[in-house]
Amino acid sequence: MHRNRNAKIVATLGPASAERATIQALFEAGADVFRLNFSHGTHADHKQRLDTIRAVERDAGRPIGVLLDLQGPKLRLGTFAKGPVVLQQGDSFRLDLNREQAGDQTRAFMPHPEIFAALVVGTDLLVDDGRVRLRVEQCGADFADTRVIAGGAVSDRKGVNVPGVVLPLSALTEKDRADLDYGLTLGIDWIALSFVQRPEDIVEIKTIVKGRAGIVAKLEKPSAISSLEAIVAESDAIMVARGDLGVEMPPEQVPAIQKRIVRACRKAGKPVIVATQMLESMVTAPVPTRAEASDVATAIYDGADAVMLSAESASGKYPVEAVTMMNSIIAQTEADPYYRESIRTAQTTHSPVPSDAIGVAVRGVADLLKVSAVVAYTSSGYSALRMARERPQAPILGMTPRQAVARQLALAWGVYPVLCHEVMDVLEMSDWACQTAKKEGLGQVGETIVISAGVPFGTSGTTNLMRIAQIG
Repeated sequence: MHRNRNAKIVATLGPASAERATIQALFEAGADVFRLNFSHGTHADHKQRLDTIRAVERDAGRPIGVLLDLQGPKLRLGTFAKGPVVLQQGDSFRLDLNREQAGDQTRAFMPHPEIFAALVVGTDLLVDDGRVRLRVEQCGADFADTRVIAGGAVSDRKGVNVPGVVLPLSALTEKDRADLDYGLTLGIDWIALSFVQRPEDIVEIKTIVKGRAGIVAKLEKPSAISSLEAIVAESDAIMVARGDLGVEMPPEQVPAIQKRIVRACRKAGKPVIVATQMLESMVTAPVPTRAEASDVATAIYDGADAVMLSAESASGKYPVEAVTMMNSIIAQTEADPYYRESIRTAQTTHSPVPSDAIGVAVRGVADLLKVSAVVAYTSSGYSALRMARERPQAPILGMTPRQAVARQLALAWGVYPVLCHEVMDVLEMSDWACQTAKKEGLGQVGETIVISAGVPFGTSGTTNLMRIAQIG
């Protein structure tokens, strides 16, 4: 089942897309990876959806990726004695650790000592996605006296963001650790880590996962952007989580940051997902706004590996239509001659290492000979990702003997993953690549393919071989 595009679609499952028929329709409409959002639903809900995805996968005969999105720490206020209060600009408002007293017009309980530990005078706190802004005028280990900079209504358990401050807490809560352990027993392909502030957050989860799934760092905090290259280096993929990022940073800065993240990921050869509010109006409407269509197209022009739907497919009225629309926007954008020009212009510099040399050579051969397919034989996924980094014009056939790798490659730009058997030598690899390209409809007898691989076979990160072959 071939897509007429290179960029991939991640679709979130939820109440609107829990049934087998809907998941099947989402896949057929263009979903390559399904996201299970563990901020909502029970373990039983997610297992049922995963079982359904695997059933659709078996019927389709094509690997489907599954992404488990961990909730991460949720910083919130306590409750208010008499319901919502309205804070006016200039008001004084205290936050403290007194859980015995409900909030009122002058104060509120904030059950997060780690926030108080990190505060300094002049720090801004954002309440309810930034609708209310408080500035710290005095603080201690258990309180913060603030001034209301931007007023508004505040009610029970509204979220709190602390932009510009690295909070002394792990990105993994106890709930996350339980969810992670459960997801790994199910054979999840990708784990998305929320609340990433520093590279050490990625190192922490990698010591738990131990290679059983790929790690996606969700970049949603300014502190993560200041350590961008180090976080990209530690991660297996990146998500541009524009929701919280747009709360903690001025909205006008988010587009430039999105482009910077995409460029960093392309340079490193790591898949990058652009997410949040891409077709938001399709939660309630059968068509998107023109601005939303342009937003999706911009991410594609920038070279993103994937774009993601959240509420549109999880709880919206038109989940299948949203995937269909996103599929159409991507295909239309990639058909624009300027798209290929922009991809070439954004081509990253290369390092003097064998994998980069092979990547450059494969792309050059593919363009010069007009090959029908680029074949990456890979046991770890590395060779396929190096080919995806080059953005060749020919489709990338990612052949791997490992089912988990095939499913992970469903996220990578231009890669058509196929499960195959282990090969023992270069000649067998070439013959099997030609047969598979022909069988999968990516080449015909007499056409040329170019193959990349790592020798010795089965060793991760050793892309060092290129071979040109003709389909017989």
